[in-house]
Amino acid sequence: MKKKQKIVACFFWVIGVLLAEISSAERIRDLASIQGVRNNQLIGYGLVVGLDGSGDMTVQTPFTVQSIISMLGQMGINLPPGTNLQLRNVAAVMVTATMPPFAKPGQQIDVTVSSMGNAKSLRGGTLLMTPLKGADNQVYAMAQGNLLVGGIGAAAGGSSVQVNHLSVGRISGGGIVEREIPTSVGQGDYINLELNSTDFTTVNRMVEAINKLYPASAAAVDGRVVQIKAPADTSQRVMFISQIESLDIMPAKGPAKVIVNSRTGSVVMNQSVTLETSAVAHGNLSIIINTEPVISQPGPFAQRGETVVTQRSQVEIRTDEGNLMLLPTGADLGEVVKALTAIGATTQDLLSILQALKAAGSLRAELEII
Repeated sequence: MKKKQKIVACFFWVIGVLLAEISSAERIRDLASIQGVRNNQLIGYGLVVGLDGSGDMTVQTPFTVQSIISMLGQMGINLPPGTNLQLRNVAAVMVTATMPPFAKPGQQIDVTVSSMGNAKSLRGGTLLMTPLKGADNQVYAMAQGNLLVGGIGAAAGGSSVQVNHLSVGRISGGGIVEREIPTSVGQGDYINLELNSTDFTTVNRMVEAINKLYPASAAAVDGRVVQIKAPADTSQRVMFISQIESLDIMPAKGPAKVIVNSRTGSVVMNQSVTLETSAVAHGNLSIIINTEPVISQPGPFAQRGETVVTQRSQVEIRTDEGNLMLLPTGADLGEVVKALTAIGATTQDLLSILQALKAAGSLRAELEII
């Protein structure tokens, strides 16, 4: 009976190990991308109309008036010279969008509309037809539609309340692709896989996984690019890429790194961070200055004198006892955080402690300050 229990326990242990390995593996499509298959950013300048008095103050934003006059002129409406437009329902905006690869004319894309003047809110506005250009200054899409603004605001009697941002809106499907951007999948008989981050170990594992499925088809170019021989026929090449992207590999563990944000005091460490044997002392010096008013009066029989209010200051210096904490060799991330917290280190203290550990050679990680 005990023998059967041991066999069952061993079976479940093996299953658990296999499941752990499978769960930690990642698909190639999550680790790399096909060279040449990329998004393209578009930008345009336009006008938002129909605002409820929350548009640009045209006196302070003359480009809004110039845009309106130019638009009206294209529609055959010529305003008399020197016309002073005082409009509060129009806002000049910048329109941005991301055009996905293989987008065809007629397909819709989302656009983001951002105020570039002093409009208080774009809520309820409508974007007029705006051409969206690429980096080559060619028009690839046209945008138009009603804005959806996530924020809300109200003002009355000198008081105002605002939730979220009112000067940025979004139009779902508001852009229509007018021109296709040529996208090539590979060069000649080969396609290139580009890793999201350079890692020689991951590249080597990727080459081995691909060659198991298609022998002698993949070769590493460097620590980021894998070159694969692919079928020449387009339909077969698409099927080939689909099978390659679905392969599971075990990515290499990333380098030990500590990211420190000097502006916000945030400290982020990955699980590879370790320490050599070191000791850290932590103590605080507090200076307390307390000022109290003191009233000085003349004596009871003094002929001359007046009551004077003076200040008396007390200066007290407190030094907390320094705590000496021994950090053992090979301490992992959890032990590092636990040890630093145990000696009472705050977020700001961690900045100095980590820099000192790195300078002393005890911190086995790359310290990056952003």
